[in-house]
Amino acid sequence: MSKFFWSSLLISPALLGATLVVSASAMATSSQPNAEALKLQAAQTKASEVQLEPVAVTEQTPVTQVEEVSNASEVKTEPAIVGQKLETATNAIAANPTAAVTDNSVTEQASTLQLELGVPEQISAAPLEAPAPVAVEQTQPTLANSAEVLAQTAAPETNNPAATLEQLNQYSSEGSANGETQGQVTSVSQLSDVQPTDWAFQALQSLVERYGCIAGYPDGTYRGNRAMTRYEFAAGLNACLERVNELIGAGTANLVSREDLAALQRLQEEFAAELATLRGRVDALEARTAELEANQFSTTTKLTGEAIFALSDDFGGGLGFSAFGRDFGDDDRDFGSDNNEAVFQQRVRLNLNTSFTGRDLLLTRLQVGNGQNFNFGATKEGLQTWQAVGNTGNTFTLDSLLYKFPATSRLNVTIAANAGTWDDIIPTVNPYFEDFDGGNGALTSFAQRNPIYRLGGGAGLGFDYAFGGRGLLGGIFGPTSFSFGYLAATASSPAESDGLFGGDYAAMAQLTFTPGRNFQFALSYNHGYFDRGNFGFDNGLANGTDSLGGFTGTGVANSLNGVTEGFYEGNRAKRVVSNSYGLEASLRLNRRFVLGGWVGYTAARAIGLGDAKIWNYAVTLAFPDLGKEGNLGGIVLGREPYLASFEARDGLDKGFGNDSSYHIEGFYKFQLTDNISVTPGVVWITNPNQNDDNDDIIIGTLRTTFTF
Repeated sequence: MSKFFWSSLLISPALLGATLVVSASAMATSSQPNAEALKLQAAQTKASEVQLEPVAVTEQTPVTQVEEVSNASEVKTEPAIVGQKLETATNAIAANPTAAVTDNSVTEQASTLQLELGVPEQISAAPLEAPAPVAVEQTQPTLANSAEVLAQTAAPETNNPAATLEQLNQYSSEGSANGETQGQVTSVSQLSDVQPTDWAFQALQSLVERYGCIAGYPDGTYRGNRAMTRYEFAAGLNACLERVNELIGAGTANLVSREDLAALQRLQEEFAAELATLRGRVDALEARTAELEANQFSTTTKLTGEAIFALSDDFGGGLGFSAFGRDFGDDDRDFGSDNNEAVFQQRVRLNLNTSFTGRDLLLTRLQVGNGQNFNFGATKEGLQTWQAVGNTGNTFTLDSLLYKFPATSRLNVTIAANAGTWDDIIPTVNPYFEDFDGGNGALTSFAQRNPIYRLGGGAGLGFDYAFGGRGLLGGIFGPTSFSFGYLAATASSPAESDGLFGGDYAAMAQLTFTPGRNFQFALSYNHGYFDRGNFGFDNGLANGTDSLGGFTGTGVANSLNGVTEGFYEGNRAKRVVSNSYGLEASLRLNRRFVLGGWVGYTAARAIGLGDAKIWNYAVTLAFPDLGKEGNLGGIVLGREPYLASFEARDGLDKGFGNDSSYHIEGFYKFQLTDNISVTPGVVWITNPNQNDDNDDIIIGTLRTTFTF
């Protein structure tokens, strides 16, 4: 009895310990929410608090609780720490250690795990059969390999899938600096771009090399070392699919390997959405193309047009304008501003642009309008672009008719059949102001180009040879080139002293130099012959002695003080031979400012009478995109063509004024939409017609231009 009593006393502590273990397990089962809360709190530990130094293992080894890892199908892995032993990672010390458990079964299971993980024997593990392990605060990162093994041996599935997913997310974010989860890409379809290192890219490249289903880019390259968008990739894949289908349909299916067919099938699956979108776009484009072909005006011709509405008035003085000197028929009629009223004028141009090869151009221009200059006597100063041959009585007339084509990659040829001008053939080196007498450049004819480009016109032939190739600069200037042309004003007339070579003609040559993207200059030469009354800066108008010619310049310059019109002895007009020289230049200082200008000199000989010298010059300042993209500010300062001297027999070189007549122009074009612009501007002419007795001309204009 005493032995039994003493034995009971000896084993009582063991029974008491077993009872405590069972009670603790029951309490853990009933407090599942509390345990999960503790897990969440432990998982939110910041990465900065994680200590990566090895924890020394003391002789008295504490029992370490091993956290439960859910046996979900996918576990995000953490990168291994180089040089750190598994012993360091598994020796995590719990913030609140629990009492040691000495059960033999637990010890055996822990030993088994130690053998699987390669963990030293002195480390113990908590029982795995516990339904809900007590969460502890983790101070060491858990290695991926141990986590996977524990996940395979972990007991019962959790009853809360949402909590398990949240826990996995927390585990995967541990040890990252920003705490963001880096999702694993398991399919190429998840990528926004296809990289050259992707299997899909390499598979397609292999198919391209084997079957030649993609020719490459226009420069003859495939560019296999650059990324492409998924839609670019889908387009290439579609080409390979069509090529393989062609081979199969042609009975050469044995040329296609099983591996290639498998790769194509996988690519189709990965890029099914892009292929469907691509084919949908192609179908939509084909439908639109069919509709356009059914309703188009012509398969080769495109219609463009321009309409100008202009409100103008002259605000100058009221004195009369003397046409010529007293020795050559005084003209004392009053042509001052008292006889000028505000006007509203219009002009419409319809351009039929036809191309047969895609590189050539057949231009047919119809023009109608009622624009005419103010009553300024003989002078043509201040003439605006829509007033140059703009008064057709509101009847459509044929203006330009020409054909341009490239003879070689460097040589362009222009054949002018009607109303050809030098700006159709030769660069005028005046960007932003030059608009071919249109409604989107400068206001006046003078400000658009050097007036020597207006000596001669009509029908003829022109060449433009580019030394540096075309389109190489990518700026506002063309390449270095040599241009030459011949135009005859009366080419269509078979009458004597007319025709292509017997009547009025002009030949012009120009060397244009473009040393850089932002600078261009040119040297020009113009030689012309003009019949009686036809000399003038008027694009070869050849209007005879019935009226004074000229689209720019003073009256005495356009008529050599009247001798070309017959305003002297016996009203016998004289023919004129001219040689003109020009220097044009333009410099783009920056994207918002372009400085340009020119100087022109004309040596004109009135045959049998004498020689005249005519000068003109200008400085232009262009402000592109001023205030808004598409807008244009412009200032022009200069002198329109004026007669500087006239050496003639019998004193016929006297009687004309030689006062400085300056041209000052300013405008600002508002680009309201892509097709509508409004341009207010002012033109100021001092001492008109080279005579300080004449009041200044001040023209205010509001021009509205519609393009379509």
